[in-house]
Amino acid sequence: MKPITRGVWAPIGERPIALGHHRFEWLYLTGFVEPATGATVWNITNAISKELFELVLADFAKSAGAGKDKRIILQLDNAGWHGPENLTVPDGLRLVFQPPHSPELQPAEHLWAFVDEPLANECFKTLEDLDDAVAKRCLALIDQCDIIKASTCFHWWPDATAVK
Repeated sequence: MKPITRGVWAPIGERPIALGHHRFEWLYLTGFVEPATGATVWNITNAISKELFELVLADFAKSAGAGKDKRIILQLDNAGWHGPENLTVPDGLRLVFQPPHSPELQPAEHLWAFVDEPLANECFKTLEDLDDAVAKRCLALIDQCDIIKASTCFHWWPDATAVK
């Protein structure tokens, strides 16, 4: 519930006003992106752990159609709950871990600015209100593949169309 603050316009000599009420309740948003197409899959939870991440991975694999006939290489950062030790990985997913301290290599890191945009300088009364706003934003982003692709398909990213 900690507000996302951004600069706002105000007349010269007046202080800008942005309402905020710092509270420490959390939502966890997991975003998956296919850089070559801009397709996204989102998952919102109210906690995070390795066991919960296994459920998120299973949901992603099902949503993306991973399995015997479709293999997906999923790049992850080194968050504690992503670690391969004792992590059940669904069929069709292969996890590749990026080097430590290199968020710029992770296409999904570029999703957060898009998610945060309508939340900036807003004050949500309840966690449910925040959950609704985040869910609506994620649903809107699913249809904005071109914008997502432009931000996540790095020039050095392998060309998916060259793989047969």
